[in-house]
Amino acid sequence: MVRMKSAIPLQKPSSLNMKNKLTFLLLILTASFLWAQGIAESGAQSRVSQAQNSSPLPLRKVVILTSGMAYYEHSGSLSGAALFNLPFRLNAVNDALKTLIINDSASANPSVTYQAENTLVETLRSLSVDLSDSPDFAAILSRLRGAEINITTAFLTSSVESGIAAHTEQNIQSTGRIIGVEQRFFPNSGINAVMEPFIILSSGEGIKSIRISEFSEITSIKFTDPIIERDINRALDLIASSRNSHSRDLTVSLPGTSRRNVTISYVIPSPVWKAAYRLDLGVSRPLFQGWAIVDNDSDTDWNNVELSLAAGRPSSFIQELYPPYHVSRPVIPLSIAGTAAAQAHDRSVQAPAPAASPMARSSSSRELVVQESYAFESVGSSQTREESLIAGGAVQTARGSDAGGQFAFTFPNTVNLNRRMSAMFPLVESQIEARKILIFSGQGRFPRLGAELTNTTGMKLPAGPITVFDGVYAGDALIEFWNEGEKRFISFGEDLSVTASSVAASTENANSVNISGGVMTINRFSVRTITYSFINSAAQTKQLIIEQSKNPPFTLMSPQVYEETSELYRFNVTLNANRETTFEVKERRPVTSRITLAGQSAASLVRYSTDQEIPANIRAALERAINLRREIDNAESSIREVQAQRDRLIADQERIRRNIEAAGNQTQQGQDFLRRLVAIDSEIDEALVLLQRAQNTAADARTAYETYIRGLNF
Repeated sequence: MVRMKSAIPLQKPSSLNMKNKLTFLLLILTASFLWAQGIAESGAQSRVSQAQNSSPLPLRKVVILTSGMAYYEHSGSLSGAALFNLPFRLNAVNDALKTLIINDSASANPSVTYQAENTLVETLRSLSVDLSDSPDFAAILSRLRGAEINITTAFLTSSVESGIAAHTEQNIQSTGRIIGVEQRFFPNSGINAVMEPFIILSSGEGIKSIRISEFSEITSIKFTDPIIERDINRALDLIASSRNSHSRDLTVSLPGTSRRNVTISYVIPSPVWKAAYRLDLGVSRPLFQGWAIVDNDSDTDWNNVELSLAAGRPSSFIQELYPPYHVSRPVIPLSIAGTAAAQAHDRSVQAPAPAASPMARSSSSRELVVQESYAFESVGSSQTREESLIAGGAVQTARGSDAGGQFAFTFPNTVNLNRRMSAMFPLVESQIEARKILIFSGQGRFPRLGAELTNTTGMKLPAGPITVFDGVYAGDALIEFWNEGEKRFISFGEDLSVTASSVAASTENANSVNISGGVMTINRFSVRTITYSFINSAAQTKQLIIEQSKNPPFTLMSPQVYEETSELYRFNVTLNANRETTFEVKERRPVTSRITLAGQSAASLVRYSTDQEIPANIRAALERAINLRREIDNAESSIREVQAQRDRLIADQERIRRNIEAAGNQTQQGQDFLRRLVAIDSEIDEALVLLQRAQNTAADARTAYETYIRGLNF
């Protein structure tokens, strides 16, 4: 039994009690804070010794990908067995478990162990002292009812010797088994009485109650059962080992016996590296420069690390390997945030035909092609310069190489970058082929300042912003992933010296007409003409690229394209100085009309026969069809007339019958009605004959018309 004694002179019982309270509060608050964070038991098993907390294999290589992942490689020499921890952030454990590779030729049975997620609570609950729910001191004692405990209490005695007051500390020990903890008012009466906990003990002296509040005289409490003491220490170890809520340890065991080289690698999430470019168009040989922006957001300093940057789009996903599986569910990766709202120009899918120009001079494929007629007036100077504003001097840039479907940039020297720091490294610096142009995409009053660039750097370059200089800062541009040898357009501002407008108009023209089986088919082209107008008020001739969207089913008629992308046509236009230039683009789409001639009226046939877009032989055939159609119309008109006459006679006959019924058929008037009735009946018979004759004529005319129509074949 160990007795706890204050290291400072005991002045009064309250000071002892306050110290005792702080001791227990420290334990309880630690458990409470970690429980609130929901921390998993991740490091207890790996803490075999303090010496194994750091990896004996230093970080040697880092490859950062544009997909938000990074490859880390540790390598070094080991002798004999090794046991060490690899710490990972909580959000990287799944990827570390998925990608961890150990290359150790001397270890026949390497292993990686770690604490599973959410095991702290279950482990604490399994101990004889349950601290999983952050209990207070009274609750801990109440849960240990029946356990034997030794309590030391202290009090002061005072005496006077030779006129000098003396204070003596006396300790009393009480041993007993815990019956429980109950709340009582203390003091027993009075307006200031409060509820305080009392521990109830069963001892050889009977049942005792000891106050365990802030002002009690308890100086130490010890459990006589070694199992309880062991579980308390283990619970504190678990809580202390899980203090870092953002990190998990993988304990690597390499049971080798000889000295050998060992490599451990893994892929974990990392901030994407960014590329930022500079382009100087104000020199005779335009210079292109790129920088890589790298972030070390890990908890490890990069010391003499071989750094590579990979540009590509590999597949990547998260699979929950760290937590124990109860229900399987997919995790969808987040998309990388978009770029700024600026205009980027797509690459062409059809290379332009080479055009010879008397003003063009070319050199080797790595040298600039200069076309003086395309030059703009520089913002900051009136002539081109030989020295670039962005020249980096003797700068060692990255080496480019293909790597597994991606393009990797490896820096020639190792890098040093402290944790939580970022850095810029020179990526590329090269003279490239470039010419200044204007770009008009059909919107706005002014075309955009731009340039046509060809990637002659020998590298595949990732997407990024380009800061353009032309004597001075000229603007910002965007470029997508840029393959080596590929030509791209960029734009970085508006040219206020050129105004632009466009007007669209549509017409239809017949292409072909044919008649077959009584159906006339007219094939037309709907032609859309877009007329662009540009007023160049500058004193220099300028070259302009018109970008016009493709609009299926319209296809291009004229003029010939300079190049095209999957969604655009591009046309090359020269804008003379102080002149207005117009440029027409024509597109067409097929329009087909099918007319069943048998059902057409004579008026409709006349309209088609007078349409000058229809060939003369078809118009002549339609004129014969018009005559036959008119015969049908005349016969049908006769039928209608005879039918109307017969209907009038029948109506008169019915009226006379009613008159006969009223006058009587024996009267003189009735006899007159009978004679008229007989005469009308004869007229009805004659009308019926005429009607039948007219119907036969109409049928014959229709048969002749339909036979003629079906026989037409043009």
